[in-house]
Amino acid sequence: TQVPFLAAGAVQVNQDPSEVRVTAGGGVALGCQVLAAEPWDLLRMEWVKDAGEGVLCATRLHSSTPVPLSNCTSRLQLAWHPPRATLSLHQVQEDDTGRYLCRVTLEI
Repeated sequence: TQVPFLAAGAVQVNQDPSEVRVTAGGGVALGCQVLAAEPWDLLRMEWVKDAGEGVLCATRLHSSTPVPLSNCTSRLQLAWHPPRATLSLHQVQEDDTGRYLCRVTLEI
C-alpha cells in the first residue's frame, strides 16, 4: 500500500464507498478517513448532502476521544474511531437520495 505524501499542516480526507444503493427502510454506513501530515488536537467534521441542503451532522473531533458529541438529525449517527469516522443513516427514505460529502477543517 502506498502512503500519500502530505505537506506540513495538510489534511487528506478519503470517503468510501464512492457509490451505494440502499433499499427503502434499510440502512447505510458512509466512511470518512482523515489523514494528517502532523499530529493534531482538534478537527471540525461536517457531513453535508448535495452541498446545498445545509449541514446534516457536525462535530468537533479530539484526536484522543473515540466517540464525539455530534449535532446530527434524528436518523443519523456519527462514530469516530481514529482516523476513521462513520456516518450511519437508519431507515433510509426516498428523499435521502443524493451526494454526501464529509468536510474536515483542522482547527488551531
